Amino acid sequence: MIVPVILSGGSGTRLWPVSRKSYPKQFCTLLGDKSPFQETLQRIVGLGIKSAPIVVGNREHRFIMAEQLRQIEMNDDSNIVLEPLSRNSAAAMAAAAFWQAKSDEDAILWFMPADSAITDNKSLNESLLRAYEVATHDYIVMFGIQPTRPETGYGYIEQGSPIEGKNGAFHIAKFLEKPDELNAKRFLESGKYFWNSGMFMARARIFLEELRKWAPEIYDSVEKSVRLSESDSAFITLDEASFMKTPSISVDYALAEKTQRGVVVPSYFEWMDVGSWDAVWALTEKDSNGNAVSGNVFLDHTKNCYVKSDNVVATVTGVEDLVIIVTKDAVMVSHRDRAQDIKHVVELLREQGHSEADQHVRMYRPWGFYESLIKGHRFQVKRICVTPGEKLSLQKHFHRAEHWVVVEGTALVTRDDEILTVRENESVYLPLGSVHRLENPGRIPVTLIEVQSGPYLGEDDIVRLEDIYQR
Repeated sequence: MIVPVILSGGSGTRLWPVSRKSYPKQFCTLLGDKSPFQETLQRIVGLGIKSAPIVVGNREHRFIMAEQLRQIEMNDDSNIVLEPLSRNSAAAMAAAAFWQAKSDEDAILWFMPADSAITDNKSLNESLLRAYEVATHDYIVMFGIQPTRPETGYGYIEQGSPIEGKNGAFHIAKFLEKPDELNAKRFLESGKYFWNSGMFMARARIFLEELRKWAPEIYDSVEKSVRLSESDSAFITLDEASFMKTPSISVDYALAEKTQRGVVVPSYFEWMDVGSWDAVWALTEKDSNGNAVSGNVFLDHTKNCYVKSDNVVATVTGVEDLVIIVTKDAVMVSHRDRAQDIKHVVELLREQGHSEADQHVRMYRPWGFYESLIKGHRFQVKRICVTPGEKLSLQKHFHRAEHWVVVEGTALVTRDDEILTVRENESVYLPLGSVHRLENPGRIPVTLIEVQSGPYLGEDDIVRLEDIYQR
């Protein structure tokens, strides 16, 4: 039995400003109308794998994951394991292995990142079957991708001697960091080096045995965090105190480079790590001048560019080989060859206290989303959208009053001892200190415009008196 494990805890800073900490790249629609997270899940279904996937992700993104699973009708079939904070891939994979081992420690786990682009399911399935056969003999299998170009943005695996009796599987001679261009060309010409895809396959029991041998600190802290975890109908929440003690280290350093059970299965399907804007450009359909665009974009005398605009009109003239990203609150311009370096700019923004480094204008919540429209001295205007059947917490504020104007749907509003029905083009005033709640009892989204006024308008001025989402 193959049990898919989707690793969905990355932050995706190289795809800023679309990808940010509050809504990272695996949940963004970068290629087509589905997110990489959703495409990964649908790929599993397309391969005919029947086992419910285990999704491991950050607790802050739990409702994003649940909503995206609901959109592709997989919300009833998945186990969502929540990390209290990011501790890299070794801890995430260990959590999934411990969770699966509670019911079947001999199940074969197929670990995969949530953000890879794979376009050849037939070849993927062939590699999957070979990896599965090898994993049943208690090896830890790594999928090595046959290089198609001298790529300097990926790590590599050097193929060693063949595994006796295991056709198409090899010992691992060496793991190599991202090479310079000269070495990348040498790796390509050799035929013995493969891109490190980050995909693994192993029995839950074997993975944990090797982890205990080579990374006992990770093993002990994650085992305790799973043992003390809390679960409900939607989520498995790892114990925070235990998980915080876990070293933050990748599975390559913690286990793969040390274990004697590691093997590589060369794989020949089309694969790309969607980790930078240059990769998005490579995967997007282009015009006759090599340009790829998304959104309200107009080009003139422009070549080999990627331009994406979020509703704002973007005009580009007389340039080549650029990445230009326009969102509601940020603009990013980079040469395509330097697109991966955007993470350094994000760190600079973060150091200087710019919220745009991590937070989107639109912020998702379990009940829907809100986005800031205008912010000035002592006032702020927001758009709030509440999905059918959901409701905000019962709350109050110490520093601001609010005025709600419903522009779509019908809202049920609690204001102190009153219960009010507020319809389209109607409004309600919430004085400073009043206890209030917004609900959507209908079948269409409720959209309203919120005007806040007061000396302090921060999101931390919320006192929750009751919350169905247990925040």
